[in-house]
This record gives sequence, structure tokens and C-alpha cells, in this order.
Amino acid sequence: MGIKNYEELFIFNRMVEGDKEAFRFFFEKYYADLCNLINIYIHNADMAEEIAQGIFVYFWERKENINIDSSVKSYLLKASKNKSLNYLRNEKVKLNIHERLSKVVEDDCQMPDKIMDAAQLREIIAHSIESLPEKCREIYLMGKEKNLSYKEIAEELGISVKTVENQMSNALKKLRELLKPYYNDIFIFFLVLFIR
Repeated sequence: MGIKNYEELFIFNRMVEGDKEAFRFFFEKYYADLCNLINIYIHNADMAEEIAQGIFVYFWERKENINIDSSVKSYLLKASKNKSLNYLRNEKVKLNIHERLSKVVEDDCQMPDKIMDAAQLREIIAHSIESLPEKCREIYLMGKEKNLSYKEIAEELGISVKTVENQMSNALKKLRELLKPYYNDIFIFFLVLFIR
């Protein structure tokens, strides 16, 4: 651990040992800074608070595995930047999908009879994910549902980043094969949300 502020180092070590007051110290000290930084990126104060709270939840739940290079503040601000950029990427993808979907609907007002409802599609997608090999499925879910980076997944599972990349690539390839029969002019956009 490379924390240069010895007071912070002491408090962080107390937090790692389970001291909630130590965690409260960091929350009260840096929460507003995180919200402000995130809001600069995403221009949404309510969502900025939600993202900041998520970062602190992760900070507490993963405290034993977190490596602080210079300071707790630097770690939290870097996490805020990364989460903000992830949020913006996801929103951009969603916006692009909705725009393309709207265009398809405008171009062809007659919806195909064979289109399944969202519940059916979700069930098919969930079943496809469940059919992945165990390690492959675990890594996929950590990345896509928990929104962890490849590095975070590797650290949590004690494996290399390259292994995570390979397993994620295999998962996506398998899912595309399994879901291919359900791709159509409308819901291909819907499915992309789940398998990107």
C-alpha cells in the first residue's frame, strides 16, 4: 500500500478491519467531491449521487482487496471518473439504439407478427447466459451486471487480465451463437443492450 498520508493510512487500515466509523470518515470527507466530479462529466445531479453512493458501497464491500496507490481521495476520484465514462458510454449506446429503433418503426409501421414480447426475450437471454460454462458465466456476469473492469475481475478472482479477456470473449461469442436465431430487424437492437 502506498498511502503517503499516515493519518489516512491509519484510518484506512481501521476500515479494512471493519470499523464503520473509519468508513464514515471517508464518506463524509469525500462524498461531495465525488458527486461534484461525476456531475461535471454526466450533467445529472441525481444520477451523480447514485453513482457516488455505488462507489462507496464498493469501497466498503471490497475494502480488504482494494489497493491504494497514493491516497484514498485519488482512488475515489479515479473510480468516479471511470464510472462516469462508463455511464456516458452506456447512455450513448442506448441513445443510438433507440434512434435506430425509432427509424425502423417509422420506416415500417407494420410490426412483424413473429416478434416476441420483452419477457420472452429476457427469458431466452437469461437461459443463454445460464448455459455458459461456469467460469465463463461468472466472469461475464461480473463484467456486465456488476460493471467491474477486467482488472477488477482479475484481482477478485486471482487470475490474469488476459484470462478474463479470453473468458469474456468466449462468453460473447457463445451468446451471439445462441441468440442468433432471435435476431431480427427490430429486436437486434434490444439484444445488443444485453450482450455488448
